[in-house]
Amino acid sequence: MNLPNSITMSRIAAIPLLIWILSPAFPLQGHGQIGLRGGEQEVIASLLFIAAAITDGLDGYLARKNGQITTMGMLLDPLADKLLVSAAYIVLVAYNPRIVPPWIAVVVIGREFLVSGLRSIAATEGFTIEASEIGKLKTVIQVVSVVAAILAHRWDYWLWFPNFHGGFVIGVHFIAITAIYWMTIVSIISAVDYFVGFWKKIDHASERARTRRRVVLSRKAKPSQPSPEHPSRIS
Repeated sequence: MNLPNSITMSRIAAIPLLIWILSPAFPLQGHGQIGLRGGEQEVIASLLFIAAAITDGLDGYLARKNGQITTMGMLLDPLADKLLVSAAYIVLVAYNPRIVPPWIAVVVIGREFLVSGLRSIAATEGFTIEASEIGKLKTVIQVVSVVAAILAHRWDYWLWFPNFHGGFVIGVHFIAITAIYWMTIVSIISAVDYFVGFWKKIDHASERARTRRRVVLSRKAKPSQPSPEHPSRIS
């Protein structure tokens, strides 16, 4: 249990904490209450999710820098990511359904299962599917969409610097809606990109396997043919 793996474990430990913060019982008010009324609940949950998202890149960076890449880390890191994202969208379906309808959560979680399955099959076939730029963009938009959906539960817009030329209006609700649907589109594109990359590599792997089988078969000794009898020996 090195430092990168400990950071990964902290991301998993943040999942039940995030669910509790976004529940009506937060902090200690009992079931059936409405939670904190001044927006503290949304701010705390957003900061927790941002901190958990930062650890996603931090643990991998430290593992590569310090030469602490382990089998446990390679198993836990993608598992922690998928658990965190799945838990966040499932909770948001109940917490802010006007921003996150159930079908979006199904698409996002289904995409995570699809990519995990493709990577598992690829590993058994002896090759890997590297994360594409679309996948990295999807991760960034996911963080923005989750945070915006949490904040949109309390605010439709923010007015910053009201004394400076009337202030600047930040449409929290508009940002949340835009980020959620943009994230859904990018997730679908990313899933198609992963599938195309997997199909190309699995096709090449199958071709190499067939080539190896043909080489092995061609190296087998051919059965010797009986030599014909000399005419003089035929009675």
